[in-house]
Amino acid sequence: MYYPEELVEEIRERNDIVDVISGYVKLQKKGGSYFGLCPFHNEKSPSFSVSQNKQMYYCFGCGAGGNVITFIMEYEKFTFAESIKYLADRAGVALPEVEYSREAREKADLRNVLFEINKKAATYFYYQLKGENGANARAYFEKRKLSEETINRFGLGYSNMYSDDLYKYMKKEGYSDKILKESGLFTMNEKGVYDKFWNRVMYPIMDINNKVIGFGGRVMGDGEPKYLNSPETMLFDKSRNLYGLNIARTSRKPNLIICEGYMDVIALHQAGFNQAVASLGTALTTGHAMLLKRYTSEVLLTYDSDGAGVKAALRAIPILKEAGLRIRVINMRPYKDPDEFIKALGAEEFQKRIDTAVSSFMYEIDIMEQQHDLKDPESKTEFYNAVARKLSEFTEPVERNNYIQAVCDKYFIEYDSFRKLVNDYGEKFYVSNELKRQQQEAVTVKKAKDDGVKKAQKILLTWLIDEPEIYGKIKQYISVDDFIEPLYHDVAAKLFEQLENGRLNPASIISTYESEEEHKEVAGLFNEELSRDLSLLEREKALNETIIKVKKNRVDFRSRNATTADELKELVREQAELNKLSKMHISLK
Repeated sequence: MYYPEELVEEIRERNDIVDVISGYVKLQKKGGSYFGLCPFHNEKSPSFSVSQNKQMYYCFGCGAGGNVITFIMEYEKFTFAESIKYLADRAGVALPEVEYSREAREKADLRNVLFEINKKAATYFYYQLKGENGANARAYFEKRKLSEETINRFGLGYSNMYSDDLYKYMKKEGYSDKILKESGLFTMNEKGVYDKFWNRVMYPIMDINNKVIGFGGRVMGDGEPKYLNSPETMLFDKSRNLYGLNIARTSRKPNLIICEGYMDVIALHQAGFNQAVASLGTALTTGHAMLLKRYTSEVLLTYDSDGAGVKAALRAIPILKEAGLRIRVINMRPYKDPDEFIKALGAEEFQKRIDTAVSSFMYEIDIMEQQHDLKDPESKTEFYNAVARKLSEFTEPVERNNYIQAVCDKYFIEYDSFRKLVNDYGEKFYVSNELKRQQQEAVTVKKAKDDGVKKAQKILLTWLIDEPEIYGKIKQYISVDDFIEPLYHDVAAKLFEQLENGRLNPASIISTYESEEEHKEVAGLFNEELSRDLSLLEREKALNETIIKVKKNRVDFRSRNATTADELKELVREQAELNKLSKMHISLK
């Protein structure tokens, strides 16, 4: 779909990048930029930078970057047109009726067809459940005490015993094998085509707009795997979707409950706890945490009470914390999961467990206590030291002191001595963290280190964006033609034009490129790390050296490629200019 450049720019300008990205990533201001954990790769130290001034983001760890449109495309897996529509709706900008480009139309058409196929598949499974073949599946749901209303609300179904039943149905509906392969509902190989789901009770997975994006299936009997999910498709990304969120997001409850499985979610919803969700056959991810953050500030963990559930909870807690969520853990003992608990004790007792849920920190301490014998002095000392180390990780003094008091009250520890122990560990923790930060910084710099010539060009482009007033002092010495690489040359031409006209707008330059890869690379050109703590003389020296390096690269390039007499004559002239420039000093005063 084509939108006029002026309209795209208006939509971009009316969606402040910090405001938009703050809805996905917890950002903290640091200097002139905001930093957070990158949502596009796993990291422990924030390297994801968002600049309000440039209206751009850039990750110094993985290189992801662009403007607000790029971010929505990359995070939400939207097309350009879908991103524009999303941001236009957010800003209250009316979009004109315009024509799709052929490529955009084909992509949009494919998405629509896949939604259509998934909807028909869900309907087909539902009617299979209601029909003669679904007797065993109905008995299964009855055994799990699901009401007809609940079955209908979640669109539960059944895929029967025949391994090509759905395929035959879809072929009758007129879909080609090429399209059906994209749906993730079928396995296609040299032996033929088979339904991915057969002899399973079916759980349609819906996005927040109640559109079916995939399926989960539990086998009837002893087959393997017990649970099977749709593979990743154009519609389905299990790391960024949560089962039941389409209902839970409108629950108007003060929290969201995170479960492990489909049946836990369904049982809780049936009992009136319609704020329950579950990850889709995978461990909780940063993407899940950011998704939860959009709808709540507090989450309650109800992972299984067995060893695997405890490990899953301990893995999830730091991820949820990094997203800025408050976390409490519900004690379901002696029952394994919410489904068992509800069936045994009912909704009223589960509400009591919600009311008495402990903070994630006290839950972690409880787990640590189970690993120590508090009747043994040595083991007890180890436990106290382990708790003190964990308390030392709190950066807020008030929060740390509150938890120190809570631990002392629970285990009858003398407050002052224990507080001193925590503070001693705090000093070590700070030193250790600072060393890790410096090491990570060194790794990042090494990873991002580029060819010296390209780096000089990046530095110059970034410098001109950070301090546009420099342009007037250097434009007589540097030109667009000094940027040799095609993309660098094109970006420099657009940037120099903006600087000439006094309308610096780096984020709009990104919008002139189509692919996400180009957006990343252009964002990288505008986010080269500069030395900030330099004296005026040092900055002038650095600027002069950068300009000479860029100019020298052009001369070297021309000397390698000059073939005609005119080109050689021009090369001699440029070499003379370079020699003259190397003896000059460009002042920043």
